[in-house]
Amino acid sequence: MTESAATPAAVTPAAPPGLGDLFTGMLLVALSAFGGGLSAWSQRIIVEQRRWMSNEEFLTGLTVARLFPGPNQINMAVYVGTFFRGLPGTLAALAGMLLVPFTLLMLVGLVYFQFHTLPAIDRVLAGVVAAAAGMALSMGFKILDQYWKDPVALLLASLTFVLMTLFHVRLVPLVLVAGPLAMAWYWPRNTRLTGNDPRP
Repeated sequence: MTESAATPAAVTPAAPPGLGDLFTGMLLVALSAFGGGLSAWSQRIIVEQRRWMSNEEFLTGLTVARLFPGPNQINMAVYVGTFFRGLPGTLAALAGMLLVPFTLLMLVGLVYFQFHTLPAIDRVLAGVVAAAAGMALSMGFKILDQYWKDPVALLLASLTFVLMTLFHVRLVPLVLVAGPLAMAWYWPRNTRLTGNDPRP
């Protein structure tokens, strides 16, 4: 009884973030993802910790961010900021994503170019790359859980992986072909995946 009563409270969405919340949230994403894995950290902070969005809302935003040119996480910051606070929210989210990390990047770059010949630096960077790969896999498994019961989504993901990995199909023509097909299949789109209809 107690456990079932506590479950809805655990998934209740939080209040919409203000401009300061957007700044600190995006700053936390940028600083947490040092070395890579930005998408995974975004999902953990925005969905799991702060509960600003549902997992499906986040995945929708991530898909939009990846369809547009430019760095995915910058596009995602624009999406999140606009989603909650319009243009002021966009500026706050971008500031959190860029200002402090850019300053730190410049400082780290100066240190790296002074000491990059040391073997220990290469070993540290190799470890950071391994951690980033692990975060990317973590994000992939979370997306898989969302669409595990949707055979069409799994088929599209598998075909995309095979075409890019084995046949070396370029990203732009693949997006131009697969994107409209996927959008046609999933249009119109409900807010939740249903168990009866393979289309959300």
